[in-house]
Amino acid sequence: MELKKELQRLVSKIIDDSSSTADVVNDELIDKANQILQKLKQNSKKKSNDSSNKKFNEMNNNTSSNESSTSTCPQEFRCPISKEIMRDPVILSTGQTYDRLFIQKWLKAGNRICPKTQQVLSHTILTPNQLVRDMITQWCKNRGVQFPSPLQYSDEDGLTEADRDLFLSLLNKMSGRETEQKEAARTLRSLTKRMPSFRALFGENLEAIPQLLTPLCQKKTHGEIHPDLQEDLITTLLNLSIHDNNKKLVAETPMVIPLLLDALRFGTIETRSNAAATLFTLSALDSNKSLIGKSGGLKPLIELLEEGHPLAMKDAASAIFNLCITHENKARAVRDGAVKALLNKIKNRVHVDELLAILAMLSSNQKAIEEMGDLGAVSCLLSLIKETNCARNKENCIAVLYTLCYYDRTKWKEMREEESTYGTLSQVAQNGTSRAKRKANGILDRLNRAINLTHTA
Repeated sequence: MELKKELQRLVSKIIDDSSSTADVVNDELIDKANQILQKLKQNSKKKSNDSSNKKFNEMNNNTSSNESSTSTCPQEFRCPISKEIMRDPVILSTGQTYDRLFIQKWLKAGNRICPKTQQVLSHTILTPNQLVRDMITQWCKNRGVQFPSPLQYSDEDGLTEADRDLFLSLLNKMSGRETEQKEAARTLRSLTKRMPSFRALFGENLEAIPQLLTPLCQKKTHGEIHPDLQEDLITTLLNLSIHDNNKKLVAETPMVIPLLLDALRFGTIETRSNAAATLFTLSALDSNKSLIGKSGGLKPLIELLEEGHPLAMKDAASAIFNLCITHENKARAVRDGAVKALLNKIKNRVHVDELLAILAMLSSNQKAIEEMGDLGAVSCLLSLIKETNCARNKENCIAVLYTLCYYDRTKWKEMREEESTYGTLSQVAQNGTSRAKRKANGILDRLNRAINLTHTA
């Protein structure tokens, strides 16, 4: 207060002096004022530090007191994961109790076993353990220790208990009347499309997908299935399969692949298209490629492709392409008529980009090459090279022609005539992609060697 009064006196004097002599300001007075300001600043900082230290010491004392008290708590009050006293005890499906925050983190990391017993979890729904919570509260009260507040787990998916209750309620309706099934299926389709968290929920409960598909499994004939109900359930499966953690679970649920194949054959065009898209999405995993191929998934996809419906063709082509990455599925696709279906569409210039890529992939199969030769693939591909501006398409055409040239000498004459008339192969050898150049030069070398051998003979 003394310093403030002195500062006030000095400032008043500086102002008075300035008024009386406009161009002269007393430097001595200003220096004294600055010195007082520095002292006031130092005093203020000291007070602030003293207050902070006092608060820190009080917090330290309280924490130490709590820690010393809780360090002696019974073992059953401690979370098996954190080893700390539980703030929000919950029961896992194995019957073990954990602190909610730590078991949620465990499950969020993709673990599906109990940390303590190592048992596989039948579901991941957490039930509050009110008995243990009451016991911990009473134990803290008896020792004068404040019960620790629950740590909040930030659920990035934003799920609430109400969301989980809604999820279980909708699944239960799948065993009800058809009107209830249709309403629940429509809601689940919408929720799994809009909310990734609802897709993830299906991965938390092993019975969720079988429950979802109950209506389709109950019907004995295809005519009994309401088209809208089938479409909504198949589309929900599509939405689930988008979630990476669900791909394996969805495909390996026993009834899923057979029901998808039924939908490919007997559903509305929207249902068939979404069934094909589901198989495409699931086939991102190599293990699922094999499973779908062994289950006979390629034939109905090829049939859907042959029908040529604009809505379904692209989904069918994408699924066939993904599945044919594996050697076994290439052979299955060839056996199921893929080569003829692909060439017919390419000749009609339908979805050329996608279908040509599949044809090039199948060209590593000997039987496929034989079929291509018999079905006039050479003239089709040569004409396509001349008319397309797409470098990738030219590359795929040349790749197939290279294999045909290598395995089938009867096609050499047609290729030589094309080259001598239009220089088609030479143009690709000069202007194509690096792979296309290499393949085109390989064909030209082979054709030239054949000509030289003929002249020598």
